[in-house]
Amino acid sequence: MAKVDQFLDSLINFDKENIHENCLKAVAPYLADPDVNPDFVSGKSLAAGGLCSWVVNIIRFYEVYCDVEPKRLALHTANTELAAAQDKLASIKKKLQELEETLQDLTSQFEQATGEKLRCQQEADTTNRTISLANRLVGGLASENVRWADSVAEFREQEKTLPGDILLITAFVSYVGCFTKRYRLELMDSMWLPFLNGQKNPILVTKDLNPLSMLTDDADIAAWNNEGLPSDKMSTENATILTNSQRWPLMIDPQLQGIKWIKSKYGESLRAIRIGQRGYLDVIEQALGAGDTVLIENIGEYVDPVLDPLLGRNTIKKGRAIKMGDKEVEYNAEFKLILHTKLANPHYKPEMQAQTTLINFTVTRDGLEDQLLAAVVSKERPDLEKLKSDLTKQQNDFKIVLKSLEDSLLSRLSAAEGNFLGDTALVENLETTKKTAAEIEEKVAEAKTTEVEINTARELYRPAAARASLLYFILNDLNKINPIYQFSLKAFSVVFQKAIEKAEPSDDIKQRVANLIDCITYSVFVYTTRGLFESDKLIFTAQLAFQVLLMNKEINPVELDFLLRFPIVVNVTSPVDFLSNGSWGGIKAMSAMEEFRNLDRDIEGSAKRWKKFAESECPEKEKFPQEWKNKSSLQKMCMMRALRPDRMTYAITLFIEEKLGTKYVEGRQVEFAKSFEESGPGTPMFFILSPGVDPLKDVEALGRKMAFTFDNKNFHNVSLGQGQEIVAEQAMDVASIQGHWVILQNVHLVAKWLPTLEKYLEKYSEGSNESFRVFMSAEPAGTPDAHIIPQGILESSIKITNEPPTGMFANLHKALDNFTQDTLEMCAREAEFKSILFSLCYFHAVVAERRKFGPQGWNRGYPFNTGDLTISVNVLYNYLEANAKVPWEDLRYLFGEIMYGGHITDDWDRRLCKTYLEEYMHPDQLEGELYIAPGFAIPPNSDYKGYHQYIDEMLPAESPYLYGLHPNAEIGFLTTLSENLFKTVLEMQPRDSGAGAGVGATREEKVKATLDEFLDKLPDEFNIVEIMSKVEERTPYIVVAFQECERMNTLTSEIRRSLKELDLGLKGELTITTDMEDLSTSLFFDQVPASWTKRAYPSMQSLGAWYSDLLLRIKELESWTTDFQLPISVWLAGFFNPQSFLTAIMQSMARRNEWPLDRMCLQCDVTKKNKDDFTAPPREGSYVHGLFMEGARWDTQTGLITDSRLKELFPAMPVMFIRAIPVDKLDVRNIYECPVYKTRQRGPTYVWTFNLKTKEKAAKWTLAGVALLLQI
Repeated sequence: MAKVDQFLDSLINFDKENIHENCLKAVAPYLADPDVNPDFVSGKSLAAGGLCSWVVNIIRFYEVYCDVEPKRLALHTANTELAAAQDKLASIKKKLQELEETLQDLTSQFEQATGEKLRCQQEADTTNRTISLANRLVGGLASENVRWADSVAEFREQEKTLPGDILLITAFVSYVGCFTKRYRLELMDSMWLPFLNGQKNPILVTKDLNPLSMLTDDADIAAWNNEGLPSDKMSTENATILTNSQRWPLMIDPQLQGIKWIKSKYGESLRAIRIGQRGYLDVIEQALGAGDTVLIENIGEYVDPVLDPLLGRNTIKKGRAIKMGDKEVEYNAEFKLILHTKLANPHYKPEMQAQTTLINFTVTRDGLEDQLLAAVVSKERPDLEKLKSDLTKQQNDFKIVLKSLEDSLLSRLSAAEGNFLGDTALVENLETTKKTAAEIEEKVAEAKTTEVEINTARELYRPAAARASLLYFILNDLNKINPIYQFSLKAFSVVFQKAIEKAEPSDDIKQRVANLIDCITYSVFVYTTRGLFESDKLIFTAQLAFQVLLMNKEINPVELDFLLRFPIVVNVTSPVDFLSNGSWGGIKAMSAMEEFRNLDRDIEGSAKRWKKFAESECPEKEKFPQEWKNKSSLQKMCMMRALRPDRMTYAITLFIEEKLGTKYVEGRQVEFAKSFEESGPGTPMFFILSPGVDPLKDVEALGRKMAFTFDNKNFHNVSLGQGQEIVAEQAMDVASIQGHWVILQNVHLVAKWLPTLEKYLEKYSEGSNESFRVFMSAEPAGTPDAHIIPQGILESSIKITNEPPTGMFANLHKALDNFTQDTLEMCAREAEFKSILFSLCYFHAVVAERRKFGPQGWNRGYPFNTGDLTISVNVLYNYLEANAKVPWEDLRYLFGEIMYGGHITDDWDRRLCKTYLEEYMHPDQLEGELYIAPGFAIPPNSDYKGYHQYIDEMLPAESPYLYGLHPNAEIGFLTTLSENLFKTVLEMQPRDSGAGAGVGATREEKVKATLDEFLDKLPDEFNIVEIMSKVEERTPYIVVAFQECERMNTLTSEIRRSLKELDLGLKGELTITTDMEDLSTSLFFDQVPASWTKRAYPSMQSLGAWYSDLLLRIKELESWTTDFQLPISVWLAGFFNPQSFLTAIMQSMARRNEWPLDRMCLQCDVTKKNKDDFTAPPREGSYVHGLFMEGARWDTQTGLITDSRLKELFPAMPVMFIRAIPVDKLDVRNIYECPVYKTRQRGPTYVWTFNLKTKEKAAKWTLAGVALLLQI
């Protein structure tokens, strides 16, 4: 530190740019030390702090210098280079300026050349484009040319067939509308086409012409279907006719499918009215002027004459006006009128048919099947149904697009002028058309494949739809049994939908379909049977079973036809004692069929076996003898009908159970509450009344449960009669708004108000309170002609029948139930009162239940009711209180002639009623035992419960003996029941199929064969003038013969006239009238036609047997009128008027003996011989034969009436000797006054009374209903 200056100088001049590496390394540790800090070191020493600062800064400078120096050197180098470059740039810029001037000259030359080139290129492009468009146009039109060439060829062909096509289509629109599908096809294919082709110069028609093709297209049809038109072909044809018809359309629409479509199609613009409603003519007049569409709903067979000018379009003032009544109304050409009727088979007068186009919207079985298939598939497979409707829509859209493209193309082509090769839009349209057509073709092919798949999947459900369709048509035919059985398609559809929901689910489609079929069938069965009378339930179930089996091809239609018709060979005699002649006739007819060959021989050869079978108690459960036990169930029923007709109802029940299942024969009652669940404001409940039953108790009981009562003022009960209609209307007005219940009792008593009621129910079916309900009750009409309940009321209602119990046990309890213990104790003379009251109850039960035995029970039907019983008991009480002794005679007279006798109109029924009372009311019942039926005595004095208990314990099992009848009466009753069942089921067979299908001949052929046979066998009429010339003196017998010949001529001439007329009708030479149609139906069903019955004698035979009987009568008359010698034995049944012959016997005797005619009577002596045993007529009187006894038999050995043999219903009487004697010589001891009737119908067929000898009391035969019959 000695040389400070030098040291300072060395510091100042320190070579700070070049510090040695070693120095840096030596300093580094110090610098790294944190204590080497100038500030810190200055604190110790300022000099050291300065040095420290110098060292730190020198090192920091050096570090910066090392970084900056290379950059500084580089900058210097760059600046040097820049100066050189700038010099060079100046020289280049100068050169560039020279080049730019040269370039400018060249560019102007180039642009000139390029402009020239572009012009040439555009010319080339335009030419190429024109060539390309021309090629595309030529190519496109070439393919169209093929199609158009085909179309031109087709149009040329159509030119030849167009007149024929138009003629056929015009006829189609004009005439086929009223026919069913079958007749439409027949008209087109079998009548019109052959007629056009068969002309001298044939009128050509397009092959397989579809009339719809020229009148409508798929787009229209799709639109109609969307509006609610059913999708079947028949409905499409109907809609086409309706929209193209020039005359006003008249829709025959019982199922209301057509009107539903019309209302949907026209919507709000449609004016729907009904004839007779207030102001309906004003609505028509307004619509005429405005050009609106008017729908007249639900017209009958006759239309108000004021509408005639409108129907006939009788316009005035050059078509600008029309006269309505005395008014002239402006007529707008846009006006449309649509008429609608709910009648299924209306008969309109010819003018109406000429003024309108009748269109038959009645649903067909095939059409309904398709509709129900869509319904079942939409429930089961909604995806399929949606896909199908989408496909249909897509196909329709394709057709619309193609048509619009093609129309546009043709429009542009036809509008193009001059050179159209520049019209790119035209070519592009052509190409789009081709491309779209190709795409559509491809999609159509795809759609076809998809459609096949969809249809295959849908077809799996067809059996369920087919079964449902069949069921509806069976239901639809039930009104043939009773017109009160009316069912609507709408109500049926609801049952069908509910059945689908209730059916047992299954993953296997076949099983699911089987479950659907079962559930649909049973649901419809239950729905229907609750509204049928007990006697009709078996008819419906039998028809159901037969039709189901026919559809499934499980039974032979020929055999079913035989079972239902049961034709018999007439005039045969049974070789075996256990079969009647009629039954043997059936066996002979059956033996003519292949399946029953040799049956007659087998029965004759093995009579013992067959007798054992036929006489068994329940033959339907026994095995048939020999190989006949292997026959089918239906074949066994055919044989059973011949062997034991009385067991057929049981046999059919077993058949139904075997084929359909036990649940169809159990006869369960549907609870009222369950039926109520199905009702609604638009679905009233309709009770079909039976005598002695009050169904409204059920309504009142349910009402109490649901809080609908009189006290709550929400339950209105109106018993209809004079003046009650307004009360009913007011009740419905209130109830529909506030949701009350309305009961309308006995609606059949207000016939004129019923159409108003129908309109009220229709009005309140929509928009009413959900709780609103209507309950109606009515008695069914005695005959179809007397039926007055409107179809609309019946169809929309749930029908329920309530019938009184059957059988003596139930009826006797029910009679006693009208009284109480208090009733029994109210009389001072208790023992007599109780005893006679019980007799009255038994009498009441007997007279009510005896009706089931038909004419053998009562000649005519009487409405005995509980009122008769209760009033009789009141009379009994009064008389016992007022008399010391029981006035038996007075009581019997009051009960038999006034209380019960007041109903009775037939003298023989009055005798029966009187006899019952004599047997059941007797002093013996108070003093000893009085048996009122075999094994059943009047009970001893007891209390109310005791009498009921006595009935339970002592009343014998149900049998005809309880009524005083023979067991044969039940056989007769059951036989009649089964005969009626088969007759009704035969009439219910579908006209175009059913039992007739597969039988071979058509209905018309069968009728023609019967007609020809009858005409061939019918003898000539009697020549009255010639016959009269044979006799000199007109004795009473000869007068009878003349009268019979005249009557026979009247009948045979009517038979000949009507048959010839029908023959001409069937040939098409005469228009078929209603009478001809009725005759044809009678011939087909083997029934005597009404026009013949009017001129004939009473008969219950089938037509075949009746005609054979007629020929025998003519033969008998011919032999008598040959010489007018009285036959050895007269066939009394052969007369139109047997009374005239019996009177002639008296007249002859009176003339011979000069006795006064009014003091004479006939004596009847029954001989022991048959007619063949006599060789000459008696000197006086006459022998008569051909009579039969019912209810008993004549014992030839003892010469007395005696009990019938079992199963011998109508034993033949021996020849009877009838002669006239004075009244005072008539022996009246031990005789039964036996009425003689012409037929089993008895009643109005009464002929005479023959006194027959009897050992037993006459009362026995009176109660047994013993009578003589001229014909069985």
